[in-house]
Amino acid sequence: MLVYLSMIDAPEEKSKFEGIYLKYRNLMYYVAYQILQNHHDAEDAVHQAFISVIQNMKKISEIESSKTRSYVVIIVERKAIDMQRKKRREDLLELNESISGVEIPLPGGGGLADAMSRLPCHYREVLLLRYDNDLKNKEIAQILQITESGVRKLLGRAKCALKAELQKEGAGL
Repeated sequence: MLVYLSMIDAPEEKSKFEGIYLKYRNLMYYVAYQILQNHHDAEDAVHQAFISVIQNMKKISEIESSKTRSYVVIIVERKAIDMQRKKRREDLLELNESISGVEIPLPGGGGLADAMSRLPCHYREVLLLRYDNDLKNKEIAQILQITESGVRKLLGRAKCALKAELQKEGAGL
């Protein structure tokens, strides 16, 4: 953790990061391991995710909130998926764009939460970053390492997929 703290200048941000690190490191490792199925790769993904968290500390207001939890999980998922894609490219295997991320159990009771949990990982992530974390398309593009137009397209597709899921349930829109 000292390496991470040395990257931060402001004492209040150091304190905030320390709280985030202590609160979410095990969850982040679990998420990364579920995707990568390798301890060393999972540790690398968590390390890269913490570096991204440090670079985006101003976007985190509270340590213990559902927004912060979803934010760090999305970041570590993306890092793990990126590592998996890179490894597949290196192995000269066909790239599978449908890497699912971590499976989310249905909250139950139907509605928006169930529909969201049935969406593919990349759709769920972009919707949560945009509407739960109130990030702009430019900020989402930086986090997901895609272009702003890619974010707009992904948001449009995610909204259509969510609408279709809600219509399957019979929820009126």
